Order: sequence, then C-alpha cells, then structure tokens
Amino acid sequence: MANTPSAKKAVRKIARRTEVNRNRRSRMRTYLRKVEDALATGNATAATEAFKAAEPEIMRAVTKGILHKNTASRKVSRLASRVRKLSA
Repeated sequence: MANTPSAKKAVRKIARRTEVNRNRRSRMRTYLRKVEDALATGNATAATEAFKAAEPEIMRAVTKGILHKNTASRKVSRLASRVRKLSA
C-alpha cells in the first residue's frame, strides 16, 4: 500500500493511464477484428475498406505507446499482404 502522498498520487495516475490505455488497445483490436472478419468472409471490398480504417488506428497506437513501431509495422504489413492476396 502506498504510504507517502506522492506514492498515493502515483497510484491514482497509474489507474487513470491504465484505463485510457485499455480503451485505446480495445479500439485498435476492434478495428483489427473488422479486418479479420472481412478476410474470413472473403469479401475483398469490405476487407480493403476495413484495412484502410485499421491502418491509421494501428499507427496511432504506436504514437500513444500502446504498441512498438516494429510490431505495428509487422501487423500492417501482414494484413496488407492478406488483403492484397484476397483482392487478386
């Protein structure tokens, strides 16, 4: 348990940041899920649209510290190749 005032404040700040980060991560995963669902159904136009919406969300997660930039780039690259393969 936090004893000093600064430690108590740190606990409050961490709780707030955790909630914000959880919401951001959930938002990003929702966009990823939409792409995955479109890919699973085989709908190329829906997959392309979902990917166009998901890519900025993934990169935004990098700027907010949710994902590492290489992880995000890898996810985007793999999704792009899957969408491209479906479209071809």
